[in-house]
Amino acid sequence: MFSHLDPARLDQVAIDDLTHQRTWAELADRAARLGRFLRHDLGLAAGEHAAVVMGNRVEYLDVLLGALVSGVWVAAVNWHLTAPEIAFILEDSGARVVIVDPEHEPVVREAVARTGASTPVVVAGPELEALLASAPSEPFGSDDPAGGTMFYTSGTTGRPKGVKRAGSKTLGARIIASGAAGRGLGLDGGGAHLVTGPLYHAAPIGFALMDLFNGAPMVVMPRWDAAAALDLIDARAVRNTHLVPTMFVRLLRLDDERRAAFQGTSLHTVLHGAAPIAPAVKHQMIAWWGPVLVEYWGASEGGVVTLVGSEEWLDHPGTVGRATPTHEVFAVDADGRRLPAGETGTLHCRNTVVDQVFEYHNDPVKTAAAFAGPGTYSIGDVGRVEADGHVYLSDRAANMIISGGVNIYPAEIEHALAEHPAVGDVAVFGIPDDEWGEQVKAAVELAPGIEASDALVDDLLAFARTRLAGYKVPRTIDFEDELPRYPTGKLFTRLLRDRYWPDADRSI
Repeated sequence: MFSHLDPARLDQVAIDDLTHQRTWAELADRAARLGRFLRHDLGLAAGEHAAVVMGNRVEYLDVLLGALVSGVWVAAVNWHLTAPEIAFILEDSGARVVIVDPEHEPVVREAVARTGASTPVVVAGPELEALLASAPSEPFGSDDPAGGTMFYTSGTTGRPKGVKRAGSKTLGARIIASGAAGRGLGLDGGGAHLVTGPLYHAAPIGFALMDLFNGAPMVVMPRWDAAAALDLIDARAVRNTHLVPTMFVRLLRLDDERRAAFQGTSLHTVLHGAAPIAPAVKHQMIAWWGPVLVEYWGASEGGVVTLVGSEEWLDHPGTVGRATPTHEVFAVDADGRRLPAGETGTLHCRNTVVDQVFEYHNDPVKTAAAFAGPGTYSIGDVGRVEADGHVYLSDRAANMIISGGVNIYPAEIEHALAEHPAVGDVAVFGIPDDEWGEQVKAAVELAPGIEASDALVDDLLAFARTRLAGYKVPRTIDFEDELPRYPTGKLFTRLLRDRYWPDADRSI
């Protein structure tokens, strides 16, 4: 698997989860053994499915790489899910085995019981180690079929769907393509890669594997902690990492002394995406860390579509960049007609190399509906493309508020309110209004040390009026102890907005 690396490096550490380590040689050996276990001991054929439910630990990489080399697909299951939700994914994916850590074994066994199937459950630790010790260690060949990782959509609107992205068919070609994609993003393997997010999410693990195949040792945080991340970047000379905007906010909240002690001289590429970022937050991060931030726009379905470095973003604040060389981005109106430059509509992405960019597992109807032509699809974002190619997002179409027939995009309002020093986090959404259809509601998580009051509400509304048109200013503001966010950084707004819609005959 790592035959393209300098043989002198094989005894160096490749993976470190801050508790256990793997050398490059050990990682390759364990991947081969796990692949043999899946294919021969369990009898999975290439193209069949396993599942993994684990926190951020070295065994996760054993499983993903073992599946990759053996041609097996792994359903990466969010460990926050309940037993019924996990059971649905196990049934939908057809997983022939579930590999789990001890912490999540009870909920997985309950999920398997719900399916009524006799799916084997393998627990990381002594059980998994014994199975790997007895499995053959013969490596797979570069011409053998490549497996992959299937990520399930968040399921905020209906049942989640497994996303299978198109890729090279053979193992050797897949590894080469992954490394090449990484170099195009600045993930050049030239130093340690810090994993800050959950390994069950496409972005953290996808970028980390690109860097790994280019020779970057991987440092895996078990969970996000802002101060610990700064320590690790300096102590491990981290070159590349991936963060989400809420992580930037947490970093900026650290006290002045802690922030001043951070050097960050090793940083080369700090990718960020997955959620909109407030311009004020990005300005502060660039001023602190330097021009190392690289923003992308894309999705699990199609990967990275646009990119923008720090200097270019400062010249075009708010942009998510221009299309990568293999993509085109354009906006369409409600009838699917392409809009002129600068006009806002639903954004479409066209992969100029691959026609069938992805598929939704077990759902050819949804797969077909996602495409507007060969390689052309939409991920539901609304925005515009300027004449110079810079893409600007307004919001997700599903988040749009329609008040008095006017389209209002919550992300713009969230960015404005986030600049207020009392605001730690903010979510904006529509609630029922008899006269206007919907009205704008804001939910605010206060910064540490700030107390809620009617006077603060008045101050926040006055602050918003200086930055937003009147119809965009929230009618009311609620204070929340903590806003619901996925570990990936995305707001779970439905948990907030559903309180206001239970008796309504619609939800938008």
